[in-house]
Amino acid sequence: MKHLIFVSVALGFFSGTSISAQKRVGSLRAKDAVADNKQVKFIEGIEIRPETTIAAQSPVVTRSQVIKTDFPAINEGSVIEQCTSLQFKYAQLLNIEVEAVTNVELYRFIEQWWATPYRYGGATKDGIDCSAYSGTLIHDIYGITLSRTARSQYDECFKLGKEDLQQGDLVFFKTRRGVSHVGVYLGNGYFTHASTSSGVMISSLNEDYYNKRYLGGGRVPARATE
Repeated sequence: MKHLIFVSVALGFFSGTSISAQKRVGSLRAKDAVADNKQVKFIEGIEIRPETTIAAQSPVVTRSQVIKTDFPAINEGSVIEQCTSLQFKYAQLLNIEVEAVTNVELYRFIEQWWATPYRYGGATKDGIDCSAYSGTLIHDIYGITLSRTARSQYDECFKLGKEDLQQGDLVFFKTRRGVSHVGVYLGNGYFTHASTSSGVMISSLNEDYYNKRYLGGGRVPARATE
């Protein structure tokens, strides 16, 4: 009987120990599982740590860092404000930007002679013909003396294609027999001349009348004023 009681007590003791051990093992396994979650994981060769955070923030870039130039700032508005009414007028007539009207003396000359009537053989503001007008303009603005007639001016010029014309070059036309009309090129296809119909004015080389009668352009040689 004593042996039986001892065996029962022993069995109970070991049984309790086994249950307690199982609980502790289960607890340790749970802790190990949590610990495993905190360890480094690898997904297709990519290392991911629990404490790692991604901060994809772009650096702040100021306008001064993006735009850098050694040139001073240009206020286009102030440039236009400094232009004269004469520049505005001829910018409209030539269909160009007002800032491109830079040879003010040239346009002042044209303004002074504007609408002067045509007179064959004339050379004053009472009346002037085309070659006298072109000769007077070239002399007063560029200091070069030209021959008196359109034909002689054509002969003494270096010939130019229309695409090579520059301000101050001469343009020639065949309105009658041979070289019979001349004007001074201004730019953008426009020229000033003394027309038989309207006197001193500005016309376009693209107008049908002048386009059909255009002979060519010429650049006058730089001669000293006589």
